[in-house]
Amino acid sequence: MLEKLTIGIACLLGLAMLANGVFMTLAPEAWYWAVPGVPDRGPFNQHFVRDIGFIYALGGVAFVYGALFAQNRTFLWALPAAWLTVHAAFHVWEVIVGICGPEALVEDFAGVTVPALLGVALVVVSRRARASHQ
Repeated sequence: MLEKLTIGIACLLGLAMLANGVFMTLAPEAWYWAVPGVPDRGPFNQHFVRDIGFIYALGGVAFVYGALFAQNRTFLWALPAAWLTVHAAFHVWEVIVGICGPEALVEDFAGVTVPALLGVALVVVSRRARASHQ
């Protein structure tokens, strides 16, 4: 049961990240204006949005691939989970140093903090499952 739930969450997170990455890459300005809070963080930069879009797309592929193939699952999930966690920490840092107000953490929660928490949880569950099979 836990494995099916884990695989399902990994697939959903991966597909969401992949879709976001494709959107960022193919329509960076539309993405910039569509995502709440993004315009508040600085001027539009097409190159930067596309760069981050590639990261999201690759992270999404890693989550989906890891869901389908258990052999390297923990490693495949750890890479995007690490990036998502650092990304979420950076958003907290922006509030701490005064770049954004605390309301940004609420605004970012679903799109920044939740994916990081899910990614870390997937890695922990995968690691425990792997350890119990050895």
